[in-house]
Amino acid sequence: MTNPPPPALDIERLRADTPGCASVTHLNNAGSALPPAIVTQTQIDHLRLEESIGGYEAHAHAQGRVDAVYDSVAALAGCRADQVALVESATAAWSRGFAAIHNTRPLSAGDRVLASSSEYASNVLPLLQLARSRGVTVEFIPDDTEGCTDVDAFAAMLGPDVALVAVNQCPSQNGLVNDVAAIGAALRTSGSDAWYLVDACQSFGQLPVSASAIGADFLSATGRKFIRGPRGTGFLVASDRALTELEPFPLDLHSATWQPAGFDLAPGATRFESWEKSYAAMLGLGAAIDYALDCGLESIAARIQHLAAYARASLAAIPGVTVLDRGTHPGGIVTITHSAIAAPDLAARIKAGGVNVSLSTPDYSRIDFDAHGIAGLVRVSPHAYNTTEEIDRLAAIVESLT
Repeated sequence: MTNPPPPALDIERLRADTPGCASVTHLNNAGSALPPAIVTQTQIDHLRLEESIGGYEAHAHAQGRVDAVYDSVAALAGCRADQVALVESATAAWSRGFAAIHNTRPLSAGDRVLASSSEYASNVLPLLQLARSRGVTVEFIPDDTEGCTDVDAFAAMLGPDVALVAVNQCPSQNGLVNDVAAIGAALRTSGSDAWYLVDACQSFGQLPVSASAIGADFLSATGRKFIRGPRGTGFLVASDRALTELEPFPLDLHSATWQPAGFDLAPGATRFESWEKSYAAMLGLGAAIDYALDCGLESIAARIQHLAAYARASLAAIPGVTVLDRGTHPGGIVTITHSAIAAPDLAARIKAGGVNVSLSTPDYSRIDFDAHGIAGLVRVSPHAYNTTEEIDRLAAIVESLT
């Protein structure tokens, strides 16, 4: 018996709720999506409140709504609210988890770290720092025949010297979706005590994500991509194991309380936060998540995948264009090259035609780019509020360049 399809979205309503749709064709949602009006208005309202009564006082006035943001993230991520830390970016979230691991169980010579070959630069660079300064061995997990992180190869690489596994669910530069739940299951089955850190910044808002099903010690995410929240927002989801065994570093007076004989960690995942934050942005993130939950995560995912498949077919039909996406079930990111136009020029000319896309280069994910001999690519990433007509506009621009 097959599951019924998710309810169809009201696309006219989505576009009416998104003021930017009236002025631009925005196919750069894997970079920073157009926010719904309620997200912007929520931020403005809180900034006006700060303007009128003061920042501390505005925070106190909005405390109930701030607390509700944790519940919203928990509903999005399939976790408890006390497992959520609100931070300023996906990189900050990933780094807080990584720092806690290294602070509690310092990585050193003899330790191995396994990372996906499509891992983003901001996640790999700290690993390379430890390789240079402490002799940690960093190994990249091979891809399978479909281009995803090879779960069987990963399982074969595990051993008692593996201290950390760092993978992404959806890489920035490709449409594939890694089976991070299967990777987590393989890690548990092996009996390894390695820490499991998953970058989910491109998957939250694009796909339904279940923290409990993935089984990671940390999931990191941003608000500005497919969640459609403000820039300067992100969150970290911490496992019970992480909350029990790890101590964040460095602490401040939000993440811990200074006691006469030392300090006490803050309860739950708030210990991974810092004191200073933009409450206007936090509230905007909550509004974006609530909007997505109201639309329905399954419905959003189905719409994004439909538009991405339409874009792949439309672009692949253009002479000279190669669609690079891999994976068994491609997601919402579409990547292309052109045989006659270098990627930077192609991206610039598409943008000049009034369509927002983005450029990806090897410094974003060097192992992946180098393995496939790619010097650069153009990334197209539709969201639920986009239309097939907008993708037709993109395809017409690309075809006109040949």
